[in-house]
Amino acid sequence: MGLRVIEGGLAACVAKPADLADGHMPSRDDVLREAERRIRSTGYETWRNRETLTGMPVPREIRYRAMQIGYAAEAMGRLADIPADFRSDFYWPA
Repeated sequence: MGLRVIEGGLAACVAKPADLADGHMPSRDDVLREAERRIRSTGYETWRNRETLTGMPVPREIRYRAMQIGYAAEAMGRLADIPADFRSDFYWPA
């Protein structure tokens, strides 16, 4: 099993807090997109497809990481004021 380092906030498509200065505050959808990007980075979809086809379970570490990311996204999405730097690794499971 190969593991990848997720460098949150460093992808080319990721907006920096300065990019949000145009008055656009982060929304719940922005947080969910970031969570999806992080889950994709773990390779979860491949493991999940393998489980569906072969019955071999997703490794516990990958499954738990995806659950933790989902939980963090849901919690952050419920905040009245989502932090402008929500893409920072500070807010996401390590």
